[in-house]
Parts: sequence; structure tokens; C-alpha cells
Amino acid sequence: MSLTTFTKLQFNIIFHHKDLLKTAFRHTSYVNENASRQYTSNERLEFLGDAVIEIVVSDYLYNRYPKEPEGVLSRMRAQLVCEASLAFLAKENHLDQYLQLGRGEENNGGRKRDSILADCFEAFIGAIYLDQGIEKASDLLNDIMLNQVETLLNYVTKDYKTLYQEAVQTKGQAVIRYELLDQTGPDHNREFTIGLFLNDEQVATGKGRNKKQAETQAAQKAYHQWMEREACI
Repeated sequence: MSLTTFTKLQFNIIFHHKDLLKTAFRHTSYVNENASRQYTSNERLEFLGDAVIEIVVSDYLYNRYPKEPEGVLSRMRAQLVCEASLAFLAKENHLDQYLQLGRGEENNGGRKRDSILADCFEAFIGAIYLDQGIEKASDLLNDIMLNQVETLLNYVTKDYKTLYQEAVQTKGQAVIRYELLDQTGPDHNREFTIGLFLNDEQVATGKGRNKKQAETQAAQKAYHQWMEREACI
């Protein structure tokens, strides 16, 4: 299936300028390996698409959550437009199948790399914006992204342990450990309580049906507490 047919069937979008669409899926590695053909990579479209996604997501969150303060909205937006979230959307909508990569990048697993997939998603949105305007780009983002905000937020939370570790390490060396505090219920319906300790001080607790869920919840709480405290300094 050609790229133009794919976008028509997958998104009901017919590009007026097909070169824009092709450029959105052309990685720098492909351009470098085909220098004689003077191709353009998707980097400039990625830059534009990033801005389009941010304004559409900001507008959605502002209207969807009228009682949330700026700090909460900023964190939600950061989660929704982060690399992991955009890469997830690229894979979910099969953009990865149409990426043009150099042989070296292809052989090194570039088609599965989150950074490349997220960049392609941004470039694709940038191309839609240039070809058909902000309304069409916004409609698509509503269809494939904003109608599953909770799913995306939950998807990104899987990395809260890393986010918290990176955040606290900006202040110097930190020792983080997770400790089982309690477990209740029968074997088939057990609930675990995990404590998160920073330099031997307990800073958050989390609960879950397994230890991993409880650790993630504890890290999420600790991360938000940390970010709120830093915003006040």
C-alpha cells in the first residue's frame, strides 16, 4: 500500500502536496545515504509539528479540566506530548511501517526506536498543518490522541520511577529504595503497600495488586510532590 493510500484509508486525509507527506516519513539517515538525490529530511516538519501538537493539547486540557491549576495542566501536557506517548501513537497508527530509514539505522533497530517514532509523528502533524491547516491537524489529534487521554496518561506513568529518579538526582546524589510495608487479602486478591524512601526518609506510599503497581503509584506520588515543591522554590 502506498503512503498516500495509507493516509487516506487510515485517517481519511488526502494530501494536496504529496511531497510534504513523503518528507514527513523521511529520516535523516535515509537522506544521508541518498545524498545525490538531494532529499529533505523530516526535521523541519518535526519542529513545526511539535508546536502544533502542544497548542492543540494545551487548548484541550484548558477546556477539559477547568478547575485544574496551571501546574497540573503543565504536567499533564508534558506527559501527553512526551517521547513515549508520541511513539506509542505512531506505532498504534502504523506510522512505523512507512518510515524511510538508512540501512544502518534500520539494522540497528531504528524502526522501533521511540525517539525516531515520536519525531515522525510530530513531522506528520506538521505536514498536515502545512497542507490542510490547523483545523484538520486538530481534528486528527482529537481522533487519535485526545479521545484516549486517560490511556496515554496511564501509559506514560509506567516510567514514573525513572522520572522521579532523574528529578531528585538533579539535586545531587540520591539513594532511592522501595520497601514492602504491608500485604493484605487472600492469595487471589492480594493488595500490596510499598513505601518509597529517599535517603532513608519515607516520602510516599503506593498500593497495588502486585508490587510493581504499588511501586509505580508510590513513584507517581513522590514525583508530583517533588515537582510541586520545586515549583514553589
